[in-house]
Amino acid sequence: MPLPLPLRQKVPTRAMFILLAALVSVSAYTDAGPAGSTPAKPRPTTTDILKASAPSDWRALDPENTLYLELASGRVVIELAPDFAPHHVANIKALVREGYFDGLAFIRSQDNYVVQWGDPTESRPIKTAKKTLTQEFSTAITKDLPFTALPDIDTYAPQVGYSGHFPTARDPAHRKTWLAHCYGMVGAGRDNDADSGGGTELYVVIGHAPRHLDRNVTLVGRVMQGMELLSTLPRGTGALGFYEKPEQNVPIKSIRIAADVPAEQRSHLEVIRTDTPIFKAIVESLRFRGGEWNKVAAEHVELCNVPIAVRQQQ
Repeated sequence: MPLPLPLRQKVPTRAMFILLAALVSVSAYTDAGPAGSTPAKPRPTTTDILKASAPSDWRALDPENTLYLELASGRVVIELAPDFAPHHVANIKALVREGYFDGLAFIRSQDNYVVQWGDPTESRPIKTAKKTLTQEFSTAITKDLPFTALPDIDTYAPQVGYSGHFPTARDPAHRKTWLAHCYGMVGAGRDNDADSGGGTELYVVIGHAPRHLDRNVTLVGRVMQGMELLSTLPRGTGALGFYEKPEQNVPIKSIRIAADVPAEQRSHLEVIRTDTPIFKAIVESLRFRGGEWNKVAAEHVELCNVPIAVRQQQ
């Protein structure tokens, strides 16, 4: 099932932080102040803030909603987003538990865009799951859905921020919210019909955030570890980055739900919480990058340029 046109990290601390997005070293920032005045205290860097974090600033990944995608090159860890796409997440988990993805392959790698996996022959039987579902492009804003707003404007939505560690956009006037196509986000491929996807084909954003796809495809989760294994896959030579020959496909050994994997074989990761003062301090450190190298502080940060830190569980 092709996707619709045009779609179709170690911080020196006691813990080992892995940043989901490329985190440029953030230097200390000092306000200039009037001539002759005492310079303001340098702003803490993102690294400083993470060093000062407490255990309560982190949360463990949910094993029932975490996938392990096993490749010959290693493991990719994905956390699913049932609050935004409950039916697709349930269907993907059913596909995983019936072994649907085992032995399938990556069939597409489009430079600066996406990688995609699925059944290249479109002939594999589905046992308990469903092939297609009603789209879940957006969902209703509710008081139970956490949201930390970013302070800056966004060109694609009235409001953006983070729900958990997922980049999120909102339209408060219409009480709608949706996930955003940032680096590492995982979506369910579909044909032209909005309800033609279901999770049998999945893609991961590996390039500049294609935000024009927001609310046009159902996003189901985010890669938490192993992006380097996906972003470096050989580029496809066919249209939209599809592999033209079967031998070009990159095999998938298996996909498992973490809860179904013995504890000693799991990737015990935790992610920085986005509903804490620590996260807001990180956002401000990114908005006011400074130091000797930076000559102009942007005083702005885009939704997809806020890195989410992941580390081994403490």
